[in-house]
Amino acid sequence: MLFYFRPSLTKHCKCKGKYLKTQRELETAIRLLYLSLLSSLHGQQQQRSAHPVLEGTPHAEPRWQRELKEYLKAMLATGGILDASGQYRIYRNLLAREEGQSKNLDVLLASHASLSNLWHLQELVQRWDGRISLALFASSAAQAKLATVLTYTLAQLCPAVRQRVSFHLVCQSGDMAIFPELEDRTEYARLHTCQAVFAKAAGMGTNIINYAGNASYPNNLLRNVARAGIGSPAFALVVDIDMVPSEGLRSGFLDLVARGVDARMVFVVPAFEIRHTRRLPGTKEELLRLYQVGEVRAFYEELCPRCQAPTNYSVWLNLPERENSGRLEVAYVVEWRAPWEPFYIGNRKVPAFDERFKQYGYNRISQACEVNIAGFSFAVLDSAFLLHKGHKLPGDFHSQKEAENKRNRLLYRGFKEELKMKYPDSTRRC
Repeated sequence: MLFYFRPSLTKHCKCKGKYLKTQRELETAIRLLYLSLLSSLHGQQQQRSAHPVLEGTPHAEPRWQRELKEYLKAMLATGGILDASGQYRIYRNLLAREEGQSKNLDVLLASHASLSNLWHLQELVQRWDGRISLALFASSAAQAKLATVLTYTLAQLCPAVRQRVSFHLVCQSGDMAIFPELEDRTEYARLHTCQAVFAKAAGMGTNIINYAGNASYPNNLLRNVARAGIGSPAFALVVDIDMVPSEGLRSGFLDLVARGVDARMVFVVPAFEIRHTRRLPGTKEELLRLYQVGEVRAFYEELCPRCQAPTNYSVWLNLPERENSGRLEVAYVVEWRAPWEPFYIGNRKVPAFDERFKQYGYNRISQACEVNIAGFSFAVLDSAFLLHKGHKLPGDFHSQKEAENKRNRLLYRGFKEELKMKYPDSTRRC
């Protein structure tokens, strides 16, 4: 860019000194204007080439970004696969996850979410130091498109997500997920940090109540999709997306396994609820302090105490201190009884979730019932725990909760009869 100076700009100046001063001022001003415009243009070009969501120029994108984009396009182009019912379309492993030193003897954290709850993934990634497998549900074609651009942006801007999280998209069978056009990605091109993406995702959940509007949220299908995960690790911990594990749970459990465990056991992780305003405790010591002042309470304490009663919280909370308190151990073994729905770490032989259960009611109880009849024992871990963010209250649920619960109760009755035929030699019952 060149600038020319005409004498006419300064011909009104009769004094030579004043003329030179005015000329210098003009030259300085123009140079500053030029540098400002150049800097702005360079900044825009840098943002366009560096930001993963905008196209930019092909040579400006790092190789890993281009490969990730092409992998996503290829996965979506397959059309996914239909589930056993034919109602849902599944796209497994949407993004090529960076492989670290993966070992077969590991614990996969498996979870599920709708788009409105995806923002909870941020704390899971911060607390869980291993692999995470997330099944994401999109209830419409528009949501499926949004899910692809959101997960893609997370993978681009959040190294921990890219390295340790595997995404699986589940949508209605009639909805085909496609790679979003540039105009659909423009809004996300303005995000330049991992925190900004999660903040954007959190805004999607504003004023959305539980399962409301989620088109028969297939929670058990999602759990199975997430549990299948990647690499088929030896163990899996299946949790809801708004639950956070205690610190060191993965490493502590792997140490326990290395010392020898019964293959016919599942390992119960006691679950609690904490007020939204509190920082999440990481250790049992911190949890106990908050429990004593009423900030933490047993999971489902107000809604369904019987659903968690066999965990025996009073015993767990008052376990005596051990000499080697830093080591995770089995505290006690309990018998399953209805309607217990514990969260636990289980091996590959643990029965899958029955995918006929959707929305609210009996989805986890049915699976725990089958785990019991299949001959597994329930061992409660002594210092590990899960935290649900927020106390669960009756008003938190959508208007169709009771109708869904009634429908699933009838399904559960038939399910129990089926188990008698599936496990004819078992002496256990639900």
